[in-house]
Amino acid sequence: MSKNKTQYVCQSCGYQSTKWLGRCVGCEGWNTLVEEKMADSPKVSESSLSSLREDLRSTMQGEGEAVPLSQVSENLEQLRRLDTGISELNRVLGGGLIYDSFVLLGGDPGIGKSTLLLQMAKGLIEKDKEVRVLYLSGEESVSQIKGRAFRLGLKDTDQIYLASETQLEKAFDHVKKVSPDVLVVDSLQTFSSAYLESAPGSVSQLREVASRLMTLAKTAEIAVCLVGHVTKEGSIAGPKVVEHIVDTVLYFEGDEGQSYRLLRAVKNRFGSSRELGVFEMDTEGLREVKNPSALFLTDRKESVSGTAIAASIEGTRPLLVELQALVVDSPLALPRRTSVGMDGSRISLLSAIVERHLRSSLAKKDLFFNVSGGLKLSEPGCDLAACVAIWSSAHQITVPQDWVFLGELGLTGEVKRVSHPEMRLEEAKKLGFKTAIIPAGVYERVKKITGIKLHPIERLSELAHILKKN
Repeated sequence: MSKNKTQYVCQSCGYQSTKWLGRCVGCEGWNTLVEEKMADSPKVSESSLSSLREDLRSTMQGEGEAVPLSQVSENLEQLRRLDTGISELNRVLGGGLIYDSFVLLGGDPGIGKSTLLLQMAKGLIEKDKEVRVLYLSGEESVSQIKGRAFRLGLKDTDQIYLASETQLEKAFDHVKKVSPDVLVVDSLQTFSSAYLESAPGSVSQLREVASRLMTLAKTAEIAVCLVGHVTKEGSIAGPKVVEHIVDTVLYFEGDEGQSYRLLRAVKNRFGSSRELGVFEMDTEGLREVKNPSALFLTDRKESVSGTAIAASIEGTRPLLVELQALVVDSPLALPRRTSVGMDGSRISLLSAIVERHLRSSLAKKDLFFNVSGGLKLSEPGCDLAACVAIWSSAHQITVPQDWVFLGELGLTGEVKRVSHPEMRLEEAKKLGFKTAIIPAGVYERVKKITGIKLHPIERLSELAHILKKN
């Protein structure tokens, strides 16, 4: 009888060591190495593994030899996208599901990941009567999944197959029997392979399950959607190699107490990685938000100081967002700079620009900054609106409600041009905004837009005169 060997694996980066270390050599994290057993012989025979590989390869073209690019034939069926029936999801995926794509969906527990995938399955079969979907769950029974599907309006159908399974090899048996076009695995942390002795959710199991599913997607030309849990730090649990091997990484996020959900693409080999999908959770599941700008703009009957409207771009979609700032006297020797929704170091930088070029004394002031609606902004085109909100609060000067601001700022106070100014201004015009403060460098591109008054500026110092005059 063979003796099991022991290794220590870092739960953050996957670094392996033959002995325990207090600090990981790979990621320098403390107390992240966990003992795992290595079996000398697999629990499942190698012949069954070879048989499975041959079954998967049977759908591939050719014998696997390297061929010149000129001799490679396009598989039009593979390049065709599957319409999920959810326009917001299609947008984030780049137009729909690719047949052999591998999609990793992460999010907090209870955020609605399983609901989104069930609604995707519903949309897939409604758009294509030939599509078959296999839903494998390691967390719920088949009856629980069916009950939730009925609540979402999914009626009895022979196009969707359900199975409750946690072992990867048995899951592949279901795949061979059903031959699905789309495979949903919920979730990564509950599945394990019989070829490893370690517990489900360990780094070794996560890498093994993810790599085998990736092989399945590419060899059998199946679109695989994998659910992953998110850690306290907001990243998908497990080593980064899990995110590296997949084609698309999506994050489903939302604040507690809020009904809306945001779907972001942080990696996408088949589309833009900056796209954003907006949903609202109700009793019948997730509902698409067709006009996200209205969601992120608060309803006010009169203008107040400390607010400004920014025109941002998320992927190919323009979004209008309200930025809020509160500047108050600080009792502390080191004033606070607190930011929610934008990077704190960026707000500190912008407050220094405001102090220098708009002659605002902020050195002894606390600054609290917030992006309305809980949206997280990283685009530099919102710099000008953020500075206006800070300046407005510091001087207690109100900004007209129908004004919108777009522009990136340099340390010298220069207002730099932004991308897609036409899309931003058209969105502002559609929502009833009358005046736009824009960089002078983009004025020639947008001067033909009617229905909105344009104020081009070259430097931030010009802004105080315009605002005080209005």
